[in-house]
Amino acid sequence: MIITSNQFSEMEKHYRTTLINSLPGYKTLQMVGTISEDGITNLGLFNSVFHVGANPPLLGMVFRPDGPDHDTLKNIESVGYYTMNNVLPEWYQQAHQASARYPTEISEFDLCGFKKLYTKGFKAPFIQESTIRIGLELRDTIDVEINNTTIVIGEITHILLDDALIGPDGYVDHIQAKTVTVAGLDSYFTTNPLGRLAYAKPNQQPGVLNGTEIS
Repeated sequence: MIITSNQFSEMEKHYRTTLINSLPGYKTLQMVGTISEDGITNLGLFNSVFHVGANPPLLGMVFRPDGPDHDTLKNIESVGYYTMNNVLPEWYQQAHQASARYPTEISEFDLCGFKKLYTKGFKAPFIQESTIRIGLELRDTIDVEINNTTIVIGEITHILLDDALIGPDGYVDHIQAKTVTVAGLDSYFTTNPLGRLAYAKPNQQPGVLNGTEIS
């Protein structure tokens, strides 16, 4: 099958959305926690998080113009702080429900059954049930004119996780953390590792790190 761009406009809207969203394969899945200036907490489910840099430590996230995440963006812009929390297999259905379009005055924490976790000196709520929690401070917003989306870039200021999840070289073990991933907007997966490889160099076969090759 070959699909070209002139066929996209002829596709049924839901079909086209599902096709394009699932096309890149597995993506990062994060529940984003925010709080409004009025003290109302909010949770949103995002599959658009990406790495921007390590020094300073920055993560980016894309907001769709017609998405159910306007409260998240509004809270981030007004308060300046937000959290990212990984999803676990035991409650992925609750996480999915948090993507529903609830009124601003309703907190997805309460409605979907998640416990709030706060840490000293940080305004936004984390999810107590998560095993990897990231606190970010807003650093930049970029409006993308081609499709009216907004890219939010935040600097990591807090990391909350068990010591056992970080290896001697700083590697975060998402298998042990039971982190769930997603393809498209509604298909959730656990992962099986193939192995970690050493830094790639020209004309040299990559070595396996710490005996992590999977037979």
